[in-house]
Amino acid sequence: MGDVTRWWWVRHAPVTVNNGRCYGQTDLPCDCSNLAAFEGLVKKLPQEAVWITSPLQRTHLTAAGIVRAGLAGPDPIPGPGVQVEPDLIEQHFGAWQGLTYAELAEQNGNLWPRFWLGPAQHAPPGGESFVQLLARAQPAIARISREHAGRDIIAVTHGGTIRAAVALALALSPEAALAVTIDNLSLTRIEHFPGSEAAHSWRVTAVNHPPI
Repeated sequence: MGDVTRWWWVRHAPVTVNNGRCYGQTDLPCDCSNLAAFEGLVKKLPQEAVWITSPLQRTHLTAAGIVRAGLAGPDPIPGPGVQVEPDLIEQHFGAWQGLTYAELAEQNGNLWPRFWLGPAQHAPPGGESFVQLLARAQPAIARISREHAGRDIIAVTHGGTIRAAVALALALSPEAALAVTIDNLSLTRIEHFPGSEAAHSWRVTAVNHPPI
């Protein structure tokens, strides 16, 4: 069966400068001031691991906050020893990025409720659908699992990306995956068993576990 690869997925810290707005792939900083939450993550995460982030600074800042709170990891982050994965970036919301949710409801007419009633297949103008996110993120997760077989992987990414990982592990439909809640600074644990049949190659041990 081979060695088990253990994924430790952490959603980035809250984005506060764009509060109440759709930000998607907009590269905004996050609030890493909740020291208790970071210290709680340190108690749950492995000390020896492969580190992965998306290209967005909120994942870099969160990873750095975990290391500052006491976990062994690369310094500085991002830097040598951190694998930045473009395919694990958040969903792109196109023309909707930067707008408040009230503005979106007012400006988009029937497109806005259609997106939220059937969001998996529908893409915002100039953006991507959740199905498209799955199509780029899931092959990257499978590839990284092969590259680091038998290792612990700490992946500091986004809500959409972590839903994609849960969907891959549990063979969820896109709509079912969107029903999974992933909070900021939550921990989701997934294990991969190389050499197993596809239907039995993944195990989910925790989803949206709070840091404290």
